[in-house]
Amino acid sequence: MKRIYFTLLVAFLAVSVTAQVDRSKMPEPGPAPEINLDEPQRFELNNGLKVLVVENHKLPRVSIQLTIDNPPILEGDKAGVSSLTGALLGNGSTSIPKDEFNEEVDFLGANISFGSQSAFASSLSKYFPRILELMADAAINPNFTQEEFDKEKDKLITGLKTQEKDVSAIAGRVQTALAYGKGHPYGEFTTEETVNNVSLLDVKQFYQNYFVPANAYLVVIGDVEFEQVQELVTEAFTPWTKAAPPSFSYSNPSDAQYTQINFVDVPNAVQSEITVQNLVDLKMKDPDYLPAIVANQILGGGGEARLFLNLREDKGYTYGSYSRIGDSKYAPSRFRASASVRNMVTDSSVVELLKEIDRIAKEPVSEKELKNTKAKYVGNFVMALERPSTIARYALNIETEDLPKDFYKTYLEKINAITIEDVQAAARKYFSTDNARIVVAGKGSEVLENLEKVTFNGKSVPIKYYDKYANEAEKPNYEASIPEGTTVQSVIDKYFEAIGGKDKVAEIQSLKLVYEGSAMGATIKIEEKRTADKYAQTTFMNNTPMMGVIAKGDELYMKQGANKMALPPDLQQDMQNTMGIFPEQKIAANPDARIGGTEMLDGREVIKIEVPGKVIQATYYYDMESGLKVKEASVTSMNGQTQNQESTLMDYQEFDGIKFPTMRTSNLGPQTIEAKLLEAVINFGPTDADFD
Repeated sequence: MKRIYFTLLVAFLAVSVTAQVDRSKMPEPGPAPEINLDEPQRFELNNGLKVLVVENHKLPRVSIQLTIDNPPILEGDKAGVSSLTGALLGNGSTSIPKDEFNEEVDFLGANISFGSQSAFASSLSKYFPRILELMADAAINPNFTQEEFDKEKDKLITGLKTQEKDVSAIAGRVQTALAYGKGHPYGEFTTEETVNNVSLLDVKQFYQNYFVPANAYLVVIGDVEFEQVQELVTEAFTPWTKAAPPSFSYSNPSDAQYTQINFVDVPNAVQSEITVQNLVDLKMKDPDYLPAIVANQILGGGGEARLFLNLREDKGYTYGSYSRIGDSKYAPSRFRASASVRNMVTDSSVVELLKEIDRIAKEPVSEKELKNTKAKYVGNFVMALERPSTIARYALNIETEDLPKDFYKTYLEKINAITIEDVQAAARKYFSTDNARIVVAGKGSEVLENLEKVTFNGKSVPIKYYDKYANEAEKPNYEASIPEGTTVQSVIDKYFEAIGGKDKVAEIQSLKLVYEGSAMGATIKIEEKRTADKYAQTTFMNNTPMMGVIAKGDELYMKQGANKMALPPDLQQDMQNTMGIFPEQKIAANPDARIGGTEMLDGREVIKIEVPGKVIQATYYYDMESGLKVKEASVTSMNGQTQNQESTLMDYQEFDGIKFPTMRTSNLGPQTIEAKLLEAVINFGPTDADFD
């Protein structure tokens, strides 16, 4: 009985307390939680190396981070020397060959890596003394050999060649070069020519000049004792010769005089890379640093930010749109808002980016936006404190950025104190639409006509033209190089003549092609069957059918095993436009197909036929001299996502009087598949080919 009365009493009290709460009002936020940050213990060696130690005994692990906080370095006509220096560091030392060094690190289950002005190591704490010793030895006594230098140089040049047609890489290079100028450390870029200027002696000189202890910080975090660290670091790093890096000056960059589009023509681009940018003089120690990063978060910091909600969720122009604001104590940094968009909406996307930047500067943000952003920063900050590396990073920031000692202890108070007015003031100061440089890298033949019509706030936005290396260029002329009288039909007629003749092609009733290659350790086989009104493509992996696409009359579907799935109507329509023994037979009759200009492809001039569609935008490339098709490219846009595919066609050989490419090199995402033609079956009479 007592238990019943007690239960009723508790229930009554709970109801009474609940009744006293006014749920029509938001509860008042409590005070910011008190942040107790243990300051790292520190000491300094006679050579200038500053050491920070964070003891954390929760796990038997330790990490070591060496950071050399030098001003930006101008590499000039030897750009790439820093990359090569970083690649060569860590290849053992003058006393331990590379293979022995790596074997010992692996045996201890540790990790050691280097940059041109940094190093990192991690291991179990019981191996800390040896890992520290190995890291210090490799840092102070690097093993620079001609053999390794030549290998790394070849790797770097190969990497640069892969970026020659990479729209994102081109856009990034031009953005920084135009923002800072090529004579500034932040604006210069590495090319094959500058890498070839670098010798092993240059690497050694760069190391001697800049891998020095004057601005160096060593941060040790984990299951260690301060006294032990002090003893071991002193022994390992005292031999590091005391030195300071050479100083030099460079011109201060400045913004564009007026808002302008800087266009880079990339003929192979299947989407446009857009960045609206301006320079900002922002340092972490500035009073408006936190309001500035909060303003940027509201504008373009993630999936809940304005740019994303506008360009993706509302307009469907892109898979994502974001903004970033940098800070630097050495030189101006950049604010930039960017998006990768479909060609047909390039001009509209430029306008929407400018509108959002303009709006956040001119109109106050909402209380909800500010509240949500503050909550995100508070949550991230509190969670980050669970990681020992956070305390070390904060301590390093205080040292290198000249921050107040209590910067992070009062971080939440400062975040919570930010007002709507603070955000708007920071946006006005750091986000510009008056001196904005809008860098667009894209396919000029498809986007320039509309870009030239862009207006903002009642004014036309002028366009300047640049090449892929940020040199001023003339406006592309896509008609000049096209021979007079060239039409879609004439290009296709020449192609049919090149592969066997129009009459011979017209006699074909069915065609079967089988290509085989390898990817991800598996054998990939693609079998394609065609008639005038039917199509089937089946992909096999290790001879097992994985997926098929079937088109029979009005029935178009994807097949996986016994399962069939109808393709979306827009995709069906685009596929209907390429039916036939050869897709060119339908393309010739497509009123939307057009000549897309000419370009150089692997040293030969090609002419392009562009076939727009609702889902698939396709481009076909034909050799101007031979008439043969040498490349196919497509961009498929569905559900806010874009997939690019390219195939290079090579080594044509004759089968029953018709020529086919016997090699196809295809890029699908990050994968490259090189496939050989195994079988070409041509039927010049009636056929009952199976298309299921």
